[in-house]
Amino acid sequence: MKITIERGALLKSLNHVQSVVERRNTIPILSNVLIKAEDGQLSLTATDLDIEVIEAIDADVAQPGATTASAHTLYDIVRKLPDGAQVELSTGADQGRLQLTAGRSRFALQSLPQEDFPAMAAGSLPHRFELPAEAMRRLIDKTRFAISTEETRYYLNGIYFHAVENGKQRVLRAVATDGHRLAQVDHDLPEGASGMPGVIVPRKTVLELQKLLEGGTGTLSVGVSETKIRFEFDGIVLTSKLIDGTFPDYGRVIPTSNDKVMEVDGKRFAEAVDRVSTISTEKSRAVKLNIEDGRLVLSVTNPDSGSATEELSVSYTNTPLEIGFNARYLLDITGQLDGAEASFAFADSGSPTLVRDSEDSLAIYVLMPMRV
Repeated sequence: MKITIERGALLKSLNHVQSVVERRNTIPILSNVLIKAEDGQLSLTATDLDIEVIEAIDADVAQPGATTASAHTLYDIVRKLPDGAQVELSTGADQGRLQLTAGRSRFALQSLPQEDFPAMAAGSLPHRFELPAEAMRRLIDKTRFAISTEETRYYLNGIYFHAVENGKQRVLRAVATDGHRLAQVDHDLPEGASGMPGVIVPRKTVLELQKLLEGGTGTLSVGVSETKIRFEFDGIVLTSKLIDGTFPDYGRVIPTSNDKVMEVDGKRFAEAVDRVSTISTEKSRAVKLNIEDGRLVLSVTNPDSGSATEELSVSYTNTPLEIGFNARYLLDITGQLDGAEASFAFADSGSPTLVRDSEDSLAIYVLMPMRV
């Protein structure tokens, strides 16, 4: 194998694939990236047996061939090469090594046979649809903060994608919850997605997909089966296993009759929460909201460091209410709002609160209160 490629193009692709590779592996081949050169293209493949990423890029292929080398080592070397450098990758008589040459720099990397590299069979993906990359990025960006990290309830460790009726409209819905907060975001149902099963896409896959879509404006192709999902975008193919579990009936926790509505400037509210929570304890992060006619007082009391209050003007005409929330969770939700106004619908101090964005009717958030 012998190829030449520009350093920037190689670095970008290595950055995409190497992040799938776990830093600590008991199986040596899983630390490696599979490098294949043929027909004027360089193909890079990485896997952790649950996710596989393949990216193809144009390269000057003098001699086709394939090998594997340490993903993180190769990425670090290319990252440290000067901008605009031409990188030559080759394997010669010594098949156990990958030679990397750029200018006056030369590296010989230990390699393992390509035959040992595991192939991840996706099998049949009967449900296929396309949607704009920006649409998938929005679905991920607005829900991923609520993905649970608790391993015992493993079925909450991802985003639940499914087709659903929303009034008279059919939508593709993304839902994530950790039991303390919930995010639900809809997008017009793409053609071909109506019969898809509800699938839970794991957290790591969600984060990798988000990286791949960063700044992209093309069309994302999606293939789904009961056990796997595949995303194709801009020369990159990401295949992943799905979480084998049943996502809870989230509709039961979304309140429908919360009648105490507060409208507040989202940016000012977030800044005020951030300021007063400076003195809250790391463990509870509790902030209290006292709401009455046209006025909101945020307060935090910490026996060790003191207290803080801040007052904001709001639109509220219902009975006075006192309710507490985790400041971090409040900031996570207000950080997703695009509109100037945030709408909070309360029932009472012990029931879930519904949060909406004045400029995005297809996104809703639910937040559980805390005792303060």
